[in-house]
Amino acid sequence: MNEQYIQKDIMFIVKSEIRLKILTELNDKPQTIKEIVNKTKMAYSSVSNNLNKLEYKKHVIKENRIYTMTPMTKLYFNQLMEFKKSIDVIKNFNSFWYKHDIKNINNELIENITQLYESKLIETNPIDIYKTHDNIKNQLKISKNVKGILPYIHPDYPLLIENILKNNGKIELIMEKNIFQGLLSQIDKDLKNKSVRNGSLKMHIFNGNLDIYLLICDDSMNLGLFKNDGSYDQNRILNSTTEDSLNWANNLFENIKQRVI
Repeated sequence: MNEQYIQKDIMFIVKSEIRLKILTELNDKPQTIKEIVNKTKMAYSSVSNNLNKLEYKKHVIKENRIYTMTPMTKLYFNQLMEFKKSIDVIKNFNSFWYKHDIKNINNELIENITQLYESKLIETNPIDIYKTHDNIKNQLKISKNVKGILPYIHPDYPLLIENILKNNGKIELIMEKNIFQGLLSQIDKDLKNKSVRNGSLKMHIFNGNLDIYLLICDDSMNLGLFKNDGSYDQNRILNSTTEDSLNWANNLFENIKQRVI
């Protein structure tokens, strides 16, 4: 099967919204025309006509009135959907990515950007200028296990960190040296020493400019970026609670931790 044939095959699929909807249903499970019509609310004639075309092109096979997607088409389709998700992550969160520095996100994580597909963008507004911080603050109040890449220390963070440690929580942070020293000076000395000794508080010094913000709480992750002018954008964060996004965030954390002193 040559490359030109594959391109034509893929174009045949993507240039029809009806065919994409049909294949979306068949990707879930084999179905009859009636089942597809009921789920998609498309006209019976349209579904039937396009299923015939898909069958003729060997994208689906029919057996006992049930249509099944062929293995090769399933491969095409899933790759197309992954690509579409990548585009959607960029398009839907355009204000988050545009004119922002992503150099601390490695190529593998960029390739897996679809893991952030179900995220939501939290942005401040003139009525609620503390919206991003309040969202993070509320997550820290109820979390027992926290990982963070902190390019700055908000005045509320030391007390929030202390409370997590007092409640037998665990915290692991990556910071630049000056941020690290500033945080240590604001945490109760006895609590800090005890927490370091028992392993509930781990802190790593990053060598260089830490131009990214990441906070991973029990069931959520928050990603913040620096603008291209070098200033941290406190007006927007990407927040998610999905397992995929937490895996993505943990991989980012571990990747940057490998570059600490």
